[in-house]
Amino acid sequence: MGEETKRPNQQGEEYLVPVERYMAAAVRLGARVSNGYLQRRGFIFTVRPDGLRIFNLKRIDERIRIAAKMIARYNPSRVMVHSTKPYASRPIQMFCKFVGCLPVTGRLIPGTLTNPYLSHHIDIDLLMVADPKTDFQAINEASLTGIPVIALVDTDSDITFIDFAIPCNNKGRNSLALIFWLLARQVLRERGELKPDEDLPVSWEEFRVPVGQSQ
Repeated sequence: MGEETKRPNQQGEEYLVPVERYMAAAVRLGARVSNGYLQRRGFIFTVRPDGLRIFNLKRIDERIRIAAKMIARYNPSRVMVHSTKPYASRPIQMFCKFVGCLPVTGRLIPGTLTNPYLSHHIDIDLLMVADPKTDFQAINEASLTGIPVIALVDTDSDITFIDFAIPCNNKGRNSLALIFWLLARQVLRERGELKPDEDLPVSWEEFRVPVGQSQ
């Protein structure tokens, strides 16, 4: 069993990684604005004195598990993982390396998902994005073609056309790395390619964009 051994929280429930790891990666830090949907679903735990929303860590953990189950049901070659966010580029590339999905980072050429006559057209069954705000082009095209969308969402994210939301800090370098590392590990566990207590052969830090590098 690797160093990412699950530990129980104060209620005796187990998280995917120690709470300290989630905290150090700032996974639960949100924005100063929130939408009613996230509040109603219990995704937001509290508001700091400075106005920052804090996500419910238990809900983050739960949603990562569910998303992994969803992704594991699909042929990985027909799952596209996309973002234009610089800090999401390496996490996505590493996730797709282990899971076998199609990584598309940077600007999405219009028509990629909607126009089969274009040379760059991609036919997929599932889309995952790192941020609805920056990845709206892919989300809009997926909605037009009936492709379900999984998205990492911050407290201020627009969840229109999002079929499954993973609440988290989707802006931070460390947070994005840890989230995609956990998703990769969980997908492989769901497929039976990793044992229930087995880790990836690389640490979550390997999913992180190096300091000073944005692409």
